[in-house]
Amino acid sequence: MKESTHGGDLVAARAVWGGEVLDFSANLNPLGMPESVRQAAVGAVKEAVHYPDPLCRALSAAIARRDGVAPEQVLCGNGAADLVFRLAFSERPRRALVTAPTFSEYEEAVSAAGCGVVRHVLDPERDFDLTEAVLDDLEPGLDLAFFCTPNNPTGRVIRRELMEAILEKCRAAGIRLVVDECFLALSDGGEEASLAGYLEQYPNLLLLRAFTKSYAMPGLRLGYCLSADTALLDRLSRCAQPWSVSGPAQAAGLAAAAEPLHPLLARQLIAPERSWLTQAMEGLGLRVFPSAANYLLFRAPGVSDLKERLLGRGVLIRSCANYPGLGEDYYRVAVRLRGENERLIQAMKEVL
Repeated sequence: MKESTHGGDLVAARAVWGGEVLDFSANLNPLGMPESVRQAAVGAVKEAVHYPDPLCRALSAAIARRDGVAPEQVLCGNGAADLVFRLAFSERPRRALVTAPTFSEYEEAVSAAGCGVVRHVLDPERDFDLTEAVLDDLEPGLDLAFFCTPNNPTGRVIRRELMEAILEKCRAAGIRLVVDECFLALSDGGEEASLAGYLEQYPNLLLLRAFTKSYAMPGLRLGYCLSADTALLDRLSRCAQPWSVSGPAQAAGLAAAAEPLHPLLARQLIAPERSWLTQAMEGLGLRVFPSAANYLLFRAPGVSDLKERLLGRGVLIRSCANYPGLGEDYYRVAVRLRGENERLIQAMKEVL
């Protein structure tokens, strides 16, 4: 049986711990799911005797209004990862670039489609920042390039000047550029750093977004992508099962689109809590990498079983041992509410 390599595997964690677990392994909005979103999803269950809208028409229109794009530039999916796999199998690229470390589904998706992968390794001594060195890798012969901002698991945002240089280089080299903005709404500055305003100028640009993180609804599976290349979106829509987004997920997305302040309120909480967590963890001898997001990457030098130790205290964190470019003593934790963050630090004090 395939083993889950992502955060949020509470089934396995509860089986080990024997009860409820405090989950720091999934990077969700610490304020949780808005009540309006929960009620919308629950209310939609009574309509589950009918098929959901296969084209997500109302939801796509609401997203278009929210993000300032045309409705035909929106395609919804069963989470952002669903759209990554659709892209890989619809386009069948020969070579794709990914950074290391980054979200593993990019490489897994293109590899499953028979694509060769070029890794651009990020330097821990530079806090895993993407630099101009990546421009040398964006050459003709490359079909796809994936970038994540803020990057998962590092929390580092790509500078606007560098992002613009990447856009130009990819257009000149005929490379499809995929930029994952799923964590942008919960990062410093929010969605002002989005590339949505560049879509018309760069038809080779595809943006990935999701309600999963910013509205704390991962169990409902709802992501979407934006592109001015409507022919590409048509191919992606054909490379999917019908009714890939459930009725409750669509209803929840409509309600979330009407709650634009929810991520903002979370950002106001996340920044001071992230600072507090960073100082507390550094006080325990951990190397914490600076982050602009709602999570922190850190290293516990020489400690390869910190996840297991903390689970013995009922606290689940994300081991980053399976990320290319990281080692067995790298971990990631979400930024949560102060009382929960204090429980994490107390558990760390007990096991380190």
